[in-house]
Amino acid sequence: MDTLQNMRVFVRVVESGSFTAAAQHLNTTTAYASRAVSDLEAHLHTRLLNRTTRRIALTEAGERYLQRCQQILAYVEEAEAEASDAHARPCGKLRMHAMASFGAHYVVPAIGRYQQRYPDVHIELTLSQRIPDLLDEGYDVSLVLGYDLPDSGLISQRLGTAFSIACASPAYLERRGVPRTPADLAHHVCLRLATPAFSFDRWNFDGPKGVETYTLPTSTFQVNGAEAMAIAVSEGMGIAVLPTYAAMHWLKSGQLVWVLPEYTSQPMSIYALYPSRQYLDAKIRTWVDFLYDELPATLAAEQAALREFTRA
Repeated sequence: MDTLQNMRVFVRVVESGSFTAAAQHLNTTTAYASRAVSDLEAHLHTRLLNRTTRRIALTEAGERYLQRCQQILAYVEEAEAEASDAHARPCGKLRMHAMASFGAHYVVPAIGRYQQRYPDVHIELTLSQRIPDLLDEGYDVSLVLGYDLPDSGLISQRLGTAFSIACASPAYLERRGVPRTPADLAHHVCLRLATPAFSFDRWNFDGPKGVETYTLPTSTFQVNGAEAMAIAVSEGMGIAVLPTYAAMHWLKSGQLVWVLPEYTSQPMSIYALYPSRQYLDAKIRTWVDFLYDELPATLAAEQAALREFTRA
């Protein structure tokens, strides 16, 4: 028995004053309307309506039940309206994950601009190196970097490409010399950035001779955060490959130098992951579309500015 539908029929019968009028309003038959009310009464073991050939009248139990039905149906209509509105209008809480350094550099500023356009969306952002399980942990969308995505069943939208560069401090280069090719790194202290987006044991450089790979020896220092690695490099501890978004501030201040300026390293795709494309909530759809429109231009501008910090 469809109790909710039978409630709707019962309320319509009372408001219309007859089974026939209710059936016409609901575009069904009088027999169906009568059976719906009878099924309710059988389910409740209570008579709701007294019937004659000319009129119907609520029983005392029917009056109480009518009030409850009207309240319940109003709540259902409100819930349906809210759900439909979520599909049409961006509003409510957007639970988002982003990889830590990338999120701090790109995502947080983008959130500010997004909320100027959609002020009814309230964003809860979690930054971490770990890629979460969106379904188990309740995230609406995750922004990740990687060479390839595992087959997770999630929907992915590619947003652009980020890359890394080899960096060192001026003091380190004065002390140890400037490498000219990836092979020259064998004579230097190379620090290892260990994150899910990076290969731990080798650096792939794309330059004048195509892709050249340098396999890292045992490192004197390893850390899992790009900002911490940038500090280590600025202290003269060695050379490291840093994402451009983590290196840019240090390059501008002169505390880091782009080593091997003819080479870029570790290109990674940027993806937005979300659970489903069907009936996508408006706040998720507009956020992903916003990044798709804005992020490539931000990346291109940053890469153009990077050339100011090359060193012969």
